[in-house]
Amino acid sequence: MPKLKTKSGVKKRFKITATGKVKHGVAGKRHRLMSHNAKYIRQNRGTTVLAEADAKTVKKWAPYGLD
Repeated sequence: MPKLKTKSGVKKRFKITATGKVKHGVAGKRHRLMSHNAKYIRQNRGTTVLAEADAKTVKKWAPYGLD
């Protein structure tokens, strides 16, 4: 059976922790930040853990995990 490919968007956007949870950056922090207030920018700094239902889909797109 051939090797499965990892979706290229998943490689760039997600990391899998040692316990198998999926981390992701918060959306809406790339550009046009002047329209957001400082509280929004501050609270969405860093990464968060993806919901378990969404994490199942991401793991299917990354069949061998992410390094």
